[in-house]
Amino acid sequence: MLSRLFAPKVKVSAHCDLPCGVYDPAQARIEAESVKAVQEKMAGNDDPHFQARATVIKEQRAELAKHHVSVLWSDYFKPPHFEKYPELHQLVNDTLKALSAAKASTDPATGQKALDHIAQIDKIFWETKKA
Repeated sequence: MLSRLFAPKVKVSAHCDLPCGVYDPAQARIEAESVKAVQEKMAGNDDPHFQARATVIKEQRAELAKHHVSVLWSDYFKPPHFEKYPELHQLVNDTLKALSAAKASTDPATGQKALDHIAQIDKIFWETKKA
């Protein structure tokens, strides 16, 4: 009796964890901008304690950026997106590789390369939101 009383009256389903409005490449971009900014600051400071702290922060931010890109790839983008943008799989792969390179490097050029790839994902993302 109680189970029928508290049973859901309407069943709902969704293709993602939450409504699609929660996905945004800006999250990855912000983290990647942090990576590049830390790389630039590292170039101007020889203090070994600063270098150690900066390395930890840079690596954490790169991992967060990789996480956000991976979530877009696995949770937001769907087969119709991959059909319309066949380069998307390779772009995501290249972006993750660029973020790994930035994570391992103090050269701001690697951070910029990751940002350039994220900008391409961002462009495709917003095109899919228009459709």
